[in-house]
Amino acid sequence: MLEAAIIGASGYSGAELLRILTQRNDVRIRKVVASSSVGQRVDAVYPSFAGRVDLEYEPWDPTACANCDIVFSALPSGESMKIVPQVLDHGARVIDLSGDFRLPTAALYERFYKHTHTAPHLLGSAVYGLPELSRAQIAEARLVANPGCYPTSAILGLLPVLEDKIIEPSGIVITSMSGISGAGRSATLELSFSEVNENIRAYKIGTHQHIPEMQSVLARVSAMEVSLSFVPHLVPLTRGLYTTIHARLDVPVTSDELFKLYSQRYHHEPFVRVKRQIPQVKDVVYTNYCDIAVYAYASSGQVVILSVIDNLVKGAAGQAVQNMNIMFGLPEREGLY
Repeated sequence: MLEAAIIGASGYSGAELLRILTQRNDVRIRKVVASSSVGQRVDAVYPSFAGRVDLEYEPWDPTACANCDIVFSALPSGESMKIVPQVLDHGARVIDLSGDFRLPTAALYERFYKHTHTAPHLLGSAVYGLPELSRAQIAEARLVANPGCYPTSAILGLLPVLEDKIIEPSGIVITSMSGISGAGRSATLELSFSEVNENIRAYKIGTHQHIPEMQSVLARVSAMEVSLSFVPHLVPLTRGLYTTIHARLDVPVTSDELFKLYSQRYHHEPFVRVKRQIPQVKDVVYTNYCDIAVYAYASSGQVVILSVIDNLVKGAAGQAVQNMNIMFGLPEREGLY
């Protein structure tokens, strides 16, 4: 049995990890850490766990994870890098759900995240945790940087056409719409029901912290510099993320040929479904699936790619559990659907 701990367990991603892991018989959650909820029972903060989780939120103590096989850090960016080195020093393997270890350099991190990186020595050893790209490296990793929700949907959508040099690597346009849970659990006026309901709003145009994550991973895939524009939107959904990608074709292809390319690329991937029909959010919520459809427009020389995930599952906790399964040699689908 795997012994696990969740740090930052009172947030949405932490609660989603609890939801997934408490349904398994091969994982025991030893500790749930949440500084804002210390002393409270999990089922008092999240009543849906009543009768299922008999745990109390504890303060952070680096020795608390000493006997754990795996520690999930679901802390906000800027906080995770303060505790991850301590966890690693105590021998546990770590899956970090923040953005603290996803980027190749501290300078790039500090430019987009606006924090000084306090553990830059770990950037070179952290493995980017997208199983469809880095499965072998994940299996051997001590520290996995779980991808962001926006990059997960965008990168999975773009991998086949960049790997096969089907599109130009410059001028890629990515538009994503996310449910409000992607903004976290902290209460703010702009995320209140009255502001979000019956409304759609773009934000962080050109400055979003996931831009360098997408660009650096896609550049590695294509072995060329990748330039893209990315505009995220908040939509009045609790969960779910819908991404539309436009790119210029480098070679003439049909939609049927692209469907075949994507189907072959993801044939052995347990959580990517390539579809003929237009995907929709309601088909992926509460699952670890990414649904993708792709269309070629010969008249304009463009391709349109649609990629849909649940931002809290494949975009966060579900992908983290998928990575855990890979790290410990467990069936990749275990505990996920």
